[in-house]
Amino acid sequence: MKIELDQKFAEQYHKNADAIYFSPGRVNLIGEHIDYNGGLVMPCAITLGTWIAIAPNNDQKYRFKSLNFDGDKEVESNRLQEKDGSYWANYPIGVINEFIKDGKEINGFDFLYFGNIPIGSGLSSSASIEIATAFALNDYLNLGYDKLELVKLAKRVENEFIGLNSGIMDQFSVAFGERNKAIVLDCETLKYKMVDVDLGKYVLAIINTNKPRELADSKYNERVAECQQALSVLNKEITLHHLCELNAEKFALHSHLITDDTVLKRATHVVKENDRVHLAAKALNSGSLDEFGRLMYASHQSLKELYEVSGEELDAVVSFCLGYDHVIGARMTGAGFGGCAIALLEKGFEEDFAKHLTDYYVDKIGYPAAIYVSEIGSGPVKL
Repeated sequence: MKIELDQKFAEQYHKNADAIYFSPGRVNLIGEHIDYNGGLVMPCAITLGTWIAIAPNNDQKYRFKSLNFDGDKEVESNRLQEKDGSYWANYPIGVINEFIKDGKEINGFDFLYFGNIPIGSGLSSSASIEIATAFALNDYLNLGYDKLELVKLAKRVENEFIGLNSGIMDQFSVAFGERNKAIVLDCETLKYKMVDVDLGKYVLAIINTNKPRELADSKYNERVAECQQALSVLNKEITLHHLCELNAEKFALHSHLITDDTVLKRATHVVKENDRVHLAAKALNSGSLDEFGRLMYASHQSLKELYEVSGEELDAVVSFCLGYDHVIGARMTGAGFGGCAIALLEKGFEEDFAKHLTDYYVDKIGYPAAIYVSEIGSGPVKL
């Protein structure tokens, strides 16, 4: 890919790239919609991701081109920019804005991006672009930021520039991922530990429903507000900063305070999903993949029935997996409303799984899903 991107950069800009970087996407193995509730999540980096080729220019302009998206973007350097609709270049522009606000001088640069993460699939293509840009400029210009500072910078881009009230999990898992390891991350304290993921005779299958979803335009922010409502009601009797300070047992003692049925369902999911992350870490540490798979199925059921962020496409994938003998666990991953599911699939059955899932999915939904097999990859690197 490095050689190909070098060639494309030369074609686009009529000069050679000075450096090329890669940043992965991510899947969340378990622990969904609890990152903004102060809970534990268990993401891992994947081997799909974003490549970025860069070179300085003398024109005092930032030029953004992509091999995935139509339309180039050019803006003046060292000036704070406004968000431009839903344009893809908002993500790197937002990153540069944060550097400028932090007092860094970043003169003209030419950028060329390529990614093989399905866009809008829930595999964190936006966080991958953000971290790729931040990591590349930090390394190339010796700006002096550590990985955690880059993660926090990228999260500000997502929250303040893009306008999505997401937590820190996506940027963190992209930046801190390690090969064949999952991250158990406390989204409140940012303390984390790495857990070995020995999949043995299984591989990680990623199933893209091909139903794209734009998080900023979805009901994501509505779910955040519902959780905040639950927290506010519970604080009439106990003192909490986040819902995930409660386990299921303690939550049961106070859940009567939540009289809105919908808000109660949301809070119940959050608390029980957080408990599932603890159990999943124990299962992986003990090598119990069957138990880990059971927890994956339970997570999906909760996201479907209590949090209501699944949908017929994701449910169709998981329903097929439940009836397929060579899958031991499956769930939606990411924020939902479309996007991807993941499954623990027995090695050697990749083609059979893809064929039968495609037939089932087309019959139920009317168009095919896309199926990938990924390894658990590592964080951003200079190539």
